[in-house]
Amino acid sequence: MDLTALKELDWAEIGQASYDTLTMLGVSTLFTVLIGLPLGVILFVTARGQLLQQPVVYSVLSVIVNVLRSVPFIILMILVIPFTKLLVGTSIGVPGTIPPLVIAAAPFFARLVETSLREVDRGVIEAAQSMGATYWQIIWRVLLPEARPGLIAGITITAVTLVSYTAMSGAIGGGGLGDLAIRYGYLRFQMTVTIVTVLILLVLVQILQSLGDRIVRRYQRK
Repeated sequence: MDLTALKELDWAEIGQASYDTLTMLGVSTLFTVLIGLPLGVILFVTARGQLLQQPVVYSVLSVIVNVLRSVPFIILMILVIPFTKLLVGTSIGVPGTIPPLVIAAAPFFARLVETSLREVDRGVIEAAQSMGATYWQIIWRVLLPEARPGLIAGITITAVTLVSYTAMSGAIGGGGLGDLAIRYGYLRFQMTVTIVTVLILLVLVQILQSLGDRIVRRYQRK
């Protein structure tokens, strides 16, 4: 990479694009967890053989989750434009990207939550039931604490996935580093911009993964 080209880059704009990406990532991850965690718990407890087995409820939720997970993110962004405009008043930029990010990631995270809860030892749940614990107590004090390492790993995987989603959102005016790479790197053939944005995204992914792995290891040692 030419050092002269690096000096000519608009680092202020790159910094703003990085900030926009971090904003999209942070806000969408927060709402993804707030929506996906209870959805994953409901999927688990309503499955056959579980605490509140409700096959009809589970089947309906499972179909919705599978449908939303199967739609490519760029297409999903286009499909939910009317809803996004209704919710935040725009379908472009950082505000217009967050709703489709959450809609795409929440079902994905919900499945990870369901999988993590399935790995909890059945004997622990039965022991809590034998001591007269309510369903809410079992979920809050047994299932979620026992599944904590898996849940944290799921949040990490989801956050990393959201990084790629934020980059893809630049294709239709989503803002952030993806938008910068497309406007300058692709449309104006400034390959240096593309390389820099990719490097920033790679560093961000490495930081997220390392942080998530460290937290998981800390809880596994307890």
